[in-house]
Amino acid sequence: MQKWFVAIVASSLLFLGACNEEEGQLDPDEPEEVDEEEIESVFEETEDTEDEEEEITESEFTYPLTGEDADQEYDRRTLAVQINNHPSARPQTGLVHADYVYEFLAEGDITRLVALYHSNIPEVVGPVRSARSYYIETAKSHGAIYIYHGAASFIEEELRAGWVTNLNGAYYDDDQFLFKRESFRSAPHNSYVMLENAYDVANRNGIEIEQDHKPLSFMSKSDVEKVTGDQAKKIDIEYYSHRNVSYDYDEELGGYYRYSDGEQTVDLDTEEPMVVENILVFEAPHDVVDEVGRRDIDIESGGSGYLIQQGNLKEVDWQTVNGIMTPHIDGEVVDLVPGQTWVNVVPTSPGLEQTVTYQ
Repeated sequence: MQKWFVAIVASSLLFLGACNEEEGQLDPDEPEEVDEEEIESVFEETEDTEDEEEEITESEFTYPLTGEDADQEYDRRTLAVQINNHPSARPQTGLVHADYVYEFLAEGDITRLVALYHSNIPEVVGPVRSARSYYIETAKSHGAIYIYHGAASFIEEELRAGWVTNLNGAYYDDDQFLFKRESFRSAPHNSYVMLENAYDVANRNGIEIEQDHKPLSFMSKSDVEKVTGDQAKKIDIEYYSHRNVSYDYDEELGGYYRYSDGEQTVDLDTEEPMVVENILVFEAPHDVVDEVGRRDIDIESGGSGYLIQQGNLKEVDWQTVNGIMTPHIDGEVVDLVPGQTWVNVVPTSPGLEQTVTYQ
């Protein structure tokens, strides 16, 4: 390309010389000499301009849970919503707008979700479900206002005593401002929170609605294409033989479509699909603690995991950083791709190798 450009510049200079000759400025018997250094200088300036145009710019402000560009710094508090994931509660409303989602087993073979909202606060989210200790601790680790609907009496006592800042739908059941019951589903799968109103209700109850955010670790835009690992464009996570979560990578989007038991995760109202840029699968000890099948899950001690992004999988260890389950390699935090993240927590027994398959 450089030789081609040099030839063009040389031709242009000769043409200009011919024009000047007609004006009597040059001796017609002496051919115009081409300045090679001048040509090289012009070429280098053009090449530098092209590089500047291709340079990726980083925004001054980013959202703390997605690493994506923001138009300003937002100090609003994160909202953590306890979302029902029973087959009768699908598809959910507003779930696709969550910045960060944790999926844990609840009772039996059913998982339940803690969805964190900060960059985008949808009008309505749900169905909302009851609290469990490890969901509460997850919300607390993010400094979030925990939004749920009901809890066992011993958990509710601790929540009222200040375990985590919270809004309980049981106290606003169908008040039509914060919570409402929808007629197209039956209880307990029909409680929805008007999330846009949560800050107003929290403020009226003396709850702090602003916070200083410590962003999660995200890579720069220029580093996204450098992600490496084992190929992982299709992922299947088997909680039970008839309960599984799967992901399918879309190269054009740079993210994964999500499925529960073969059903794609989409928004109930808009049918917009859930697309996540980061999938974290962490194994942790699970213990059944009562006859109903409630569990205790160790989300503090660390363990093995997978980080899946950009069609690639890396083996990681998870450790808690400020209470948050965070991927590490060789003791260093691994950066996430800017975008949405989904965390699947699975039992240590049978473990990652038996629970997760990918290709």
